[in-house]
Amino acid sequence: MQREEKLAACKQDEVFDIIIIGGGATGVGSALDAASRGYKTLLLEQYDFGKGTSSKSTKLVHGGVRYMAQGNIRLVKDALRERGILLKNAPHVTKIQPFIIPVFSWWQKLYYGVGLMIYDLLSEKFSIGKTTFLSKTAIRQYLPMLNAAKCTGGIMYYDGQFDDAKLLIDLVYTAEQQGATVLNYTAVNQLIIENNIVKGVAFTDTTSQKMYKVFGKVIVNATGVFSDAIMLLNNAAHTPIIQPSQGIHLVVSAEKFGGTHALMIPKTKDGRVLFAVPWHNKVVLGTTDTPISNICVEPKPMEDEVAFILEHFNHYATTNITRNDVLSVFVGLRPLIKKAGTKATSLLSRDHTLIVSETNLLTITGGKWTTYRKMAEEVIDNAIFIGKLTKQPCITKTLAIANTAVNAIDTLTEEKIAYYIQTTNAVTIEDVLARRSRYLFLDAKKAIAIAPFVANIMAKYLQKNDEWVINEINNFNNLAAQYLTN
Repeated sequence: MQREEKLAACKQDEVFDIIIIGGGATGVGSALDAASRGYKTLLLEQYDFGKGTSSKSTKLVHGGVRYMAQGNIRLVKDALRERGILLKNAPHVTKIQPFIIPVFSWWQKLYYGVGLMIYDLLSEKFSIGKTTFLSKTAIRQYLPMLNAAKCTGGIMYYDGQFDDAKLLIDLVYTAEQQGATVLNYTAVNQLIIENNIVKGVAFTDTTSQKMYKVFGKVIVNATGVFSDAIMLLNNAAHTPIIQPSQGIHLVVSAEKFGGTHALMIPKTKDGRVLFAVPWHNKVVLGTTDTPISNICVEPKPMEDEVAFILEHFNHYATTNITRNDVLSVFVGLRPLIKKAGTKATSLLSRDHTLIVSETNLLTITGGKWTTYRKMAEEVIDNAIFIGKLTKQPCITKTLAIANTAVNAIDTLTEEKIAYYIQTTNAVTIEDVLARRSRYLFLDAKKAIAIAPFVANIMAKYLQKNDEWVINEINNFNNLAAQYLTN
């Protein structure tokens, strides 16, 4: 279904069973869950799918080793089960990745080794590999760049890896196959409340500036770090619940790392886990955990965050990485839930929260990519109750996720760009270069260089003029400049 047809479905006399605001992992996952149960579903995303946090993860499908140390065993167990389900349902965009933790004393070897063995046990039938102890010699073979002067050995364990934006686009496509109407570039600016119950939304198609009103039996707020903004539309006296935390990632060439095994540094000076993970023939280094007060769709990396990652990686590596070696830096915001008395965002729970307002607005926020399916299932189970919908069972545990022809990074052709527009809802050159392909995330300078080619091809298929091309290139170049560190 083309964009015009989808917008035509948003007629005022049309009533959806479920309207979902937000096109990240949780929102799109909820749309897929709802549509696959047979509910008439509409999803509205203000920007592009995954424009925010959902395309800016550490690219891991994991239980979260450090959450176990915090005592959140239930979250770890749920995430490990969901990891197994996702690896089975989307093998084309996920894989098993070996990780190595270097240790510097017999006590560390015992502590982390036992902890990771428990991690394996918690995965139960979804285990993907057995934790093993490594000698100092083996460590050097697996991680030739590791500064092993004081290293006494290490531990190897297994977790999952994926391409977040590709999975999200595939989920959108699968939701559409199941009958959902899914729209990007549709900004919700009003909740329609009648008799103190939210009945629908007013939104603007930002590609044409046309206004629409749609009605639904249940309205779901799945906007992540922007959850408070939608809750304020529902209640002007709403007290904010989101404490956003910023995490940055640096991307460097594979030559600066060496080997195919990922490195996990279990405890940085601020108590975080730091990863160096091979990804699409590059290496992703991250992440940070910085409390912020201003929420925006394209947060910028802070100088001390870049320095933090470089310092910690170089402490463990023989190859010295500088700012000049960074091919791209990307920044995401975590929608953490505030907790009285907790100032450090690294200590806030990564679990999700469901809230039903007095007007029946259903909000889902928090959580992590790995558990998106379980979060979506809980959302729709609650939506059924709120909207008095005929109960239908969730089928996403065994529902295969479609594989669109979205590639991470290769030679872009006119045919591929046309496919991105016609099949995967690409509207801007940023959509193509950031999320349909991953040029912007893997090499920002290359993305800038290829932007004019992409803009001209898109103009042809979208029937845009030269002014549109110039504006698109300028807008993209301004954005891409934030992904450069020099």
